[in-house]
Amino acid sequence: MPTNVLGTELRCCCKFPVTGFYRDGYCRTGPGDVGLHTVCARMTEAFLEFSRSHGNDLMTPQPHFPGLNPGDRWCLCVTRWKEALDAGVAPPVDLEATHSSAVEFVDLVELLANAGD
Repeated sequence: MPTNVLGTELRCCCKFPVTGFYRDGYCRTGPGDVGLHTVCARMTEAFLEFSRSHGNDLMTPQPHFPGLNPGDRWCLCVTRWKEALDAGVAPPVDLEATHSSAVEFVDLVELLANAGD
C-alpha cells in the first residue's frame, strides 16, 4: 500500500464522490497520471472558483462526474494545489490521505500549515 506524507499507510480520501486518478477513493499516482492527483483536500468555495477561473471547472456536473461542492473531499493535482496556495486560496489538506510523492512539489511545512481533516 502507498504511504502518505506522514510516512504511514495512505488513507482513503473520498468514496462519494469517488475520487483519485484511479477512481478508487485514494490519491494514488502512477503511469499516465500526468496531473499527479496526490493531494486530498476539502473543497472550499474560494478554491472551486479559483480552479474554474484557471480552466478546470470542478463544480459543473458532467457525465460520470457529479460536480463538487464546498465541503466535498477530492484528490487534487499537486501543482494546482500549489498554485492555489500561492494565490491564498488553498483548500485544507488531509495529510493522512495525501500521497507521499506530493512533497516532491510542495514543502511538507506548507502541507502541515494547511492541514484540515
